[in-house]
Amino acid sequence: MNEQEKINAALKAVSFVKPGQVVGLGTGSTAYFAIREIGKMVREGLEIRAIPTSEATRQLAEEWNIPLANINDIRAIDVTIDGADEFNSRLQLIKGGGGALLREKIVASITGTQVIIADASKQVEKLGAFKVPIEVIPFAANVVTRKLSTLNGVATLRVKDGSVYITDQGNHILDVSFGLIDEPELLAKELDHITGIVEHGLFIDLADYVIVGKGDQVEIITKGN
Repeated sequence: MNEQEKINAALKAVSFVKPGQVVGLGTGSTAYFAIREIGKMVREGLEIRAIPTSEATRQLAEEWNIPLANINDIRAIDVTIDGADEFNSRLQLIKGGGGALLREKIVASITGTQVIIADASKQVEKLGAFKVPIEVIPFAANVVTRKLSTLNGVATLRVKDGSVYITDQGNHILDVSFGLIDEPELLAKELDHITGIVEHGLFIDLADYVIVGKGDQVEIITKGN
């Protein structure tokens, strides 16, 4: 059911994409379905330029012949469709399970309309059951780990296929358990001030819509509701 919920959310989300727009393409299993659908729309004549949030997404977009732009050549992105690992009723998110949080947050920061797509399992009352991914400069990994412990954060260095995980930018990721987070915005500010952290997976005040697949239905959640 989760996969069908993701597909249903993705199909709804692509209705935000209009001809002539610059479109941000997210990363991960849910964003995949949106990219696939946008690729079909491009084949049918839709003219857009897209900004991928990871090398994996860039490769997928190229497979679908979606025209890509360099983020340094544009001033703003009209709409971005991306996934989330968790979200709450205030549209605060945890992202970065797929390792692309840095580029995802850069793209989100210049996006006019940020659309998050998710299956129902991602909706939580409080963030924090999913560990907060934190991208760190390798040189500072242990320094940051110690500083996180003062915030009651228990950090684990991400490993994939037996090796330390390396992001597209050549950094490491700490997956950090803070327990359930009462005030995500305050924790985000604390993390912003730790030297050695490149970026963290708390996305505060960046999402405009969350589109959730629930069974065979789709719910659109906005900041107002």
